[in-house]
Amino acid sequence: MVQNNTTTSLPVMEAFYTLQGEGYYQGRAAYFIRLGGCDVGCVWCDVKESWDVTKHPLKTIDEIVEDAKLISSPTGRGREGALVVVTGGEPLMHDLTELTNALHKAGFQTNIETSGSSPLSGNWDWICLSPKKFKAPLPEILQKAHELKVVVFNKSDLDWAEKYVALVAPDCKLYLQPEWEKASMVTPMIIDYIKSNPKWELSLQIHKYINVP
Repeated sequence: MVQNNTTTSLPVMEAFYTLQGEGYYQGRAAYFIRLGGCDVGCVWCDVKESWDVTKHPLKTIDEIVEDAKLISSPTGRGREGALVVVTGGEPLMHDLTELTNALHKAGFQTNIETSGSSPLSGNWDWICLSPKKFKAPLPEILQKAHELKVVVFNKSDLDWAEKYVALVAPDCKLYLQPEWEKASMVTPMIIDYIKSNPKWELSLQIHKYINVP
């Protein structure tokens, strides 16, 4: 697990203001903070450049929050209730308590996208758990997830996804998302599966279809 001495700085690969393209908040304006470092290593990951934590500059919590306020609002003061999504890499390789506290103090809504493979830290308004076969999520995060989003690479992933339904909270939102490179092949399969198993919903990476970050 990657740790900073003080948790007052984090390795930021990139940060940008766009639309959330996936899952429950799909279509909503969101400021993304992508942290460096990942020990999961999905073969189909589209941000492999995030994996090496040493390649990304440390930014202080204050700098990260000020950037969020500046970029997500034309006034430069932030926007009350604006959505901030912390992602990676695997963001929970870092202690995110100070970051979420500072974001809340600035009036932001905090969301995280995580594989759940590292201990949960931070105070989150929304937890999107996207478990990976390469490194299973820790039991502690399963009941705390608001959203379960399973990336489907092949048919066996559907059976694999089902085992997590019994492990998350009853009100957890359930999403199946086609892996981007195989979307044309697996999306029809997912649609048929959801029609037979309507507890699931379809998540599409609409940001890739509309060509935004």
